Amino acid sequence: MRFSVTFGAVGSGRDPRGLAGLARIAEDCGWDGVFLEDYLVYQGDASLPAYDPWICLAAMATATSTIKLGTTVTPAPRRRPWKLAAEAVALDHLSGGRVILGLGIGDPGDPFLSGVGEPSDPRVLAAMLDESLEIIDALWTGEPVDYHGSHYTLDGVQLTARPVQRPRIPVWIGGNFLVPSVRRRILRWDGSCAYKGSTTAPQQITPADVQALRSERPHPFDIKVSGGDPAAFAEAGATWWGRWIPPGPPEDAHRILRAGPPRPH
Repeated sequence: MRFSVTFGAVGSGRDPRGLAGLARIAEDCGWDGVFLEDYLVYQGDASLPAYDPWICLAAMATATSTIKLGTTVTPAPRRRPWKLAAEAVALDHLSGGRVILGLGIGDPGDPFLSGVGEPSDPRVLAAMLDESLEIIDALWTGEPVDYHGSHYTLDGVQLTARPVQRPRIPVWIGGNFLVPSVRRRILRWDGSCAYKGSTTAPQQITPADVQALRSERPHPFDIKVSGGDPAAFAEAGATWWGRWIPPGPPEDAHRILRAGPPRPH
């Protein structure tokens, strides 16, 4: 089992320089990964300053050497898939192959979807996510890509820079894993960083949930959970246990990081 922390790039001490320092502390104190939430406004509250997570990840990559870095999760429909593919490759090279890309549909209530004229219907967002996943995976091969979907069209375009990691940068899927389409997506890609229930009525993922998900896929993939007993989750087949550190004073984050991950003794 590996252990991670998740931050939002929002509030005091969470600008690129501050997050680079937090990532360095996490690495020094035995954590295995640091993930960033990906939004431009924190939970609809524009009073807290939010910083672009991809710029923050670049700063974090230069400040560390071993921990995994990534997003949980990037709302793919808010991005052009070819731009996202290229940025992930650049970050994979900058970090020496330490990137994990978490992807989801995003929050339909995100002001930078509905508030800027972008689609916000969850069914449309899900279709855009599925197309984005196929396009990103194809572009990472370095070969020309022809793709004609409902939302995106590519006519023989090519990204010649390839990821450091093979066969690709690991792709984890977020969302509510009780939704059948989310579950199918998880089983198609490289891992799950999904939650259970709705954002307004969350439920705790259990070891039994992990066992059920693990039984549906015969070959290895990552399952990231949070809360509960890490040892029980590890026995059930989870590979990552994460802790979310909410916005707050930098010293609170320092205290949690310096305590180290809850590894069994």
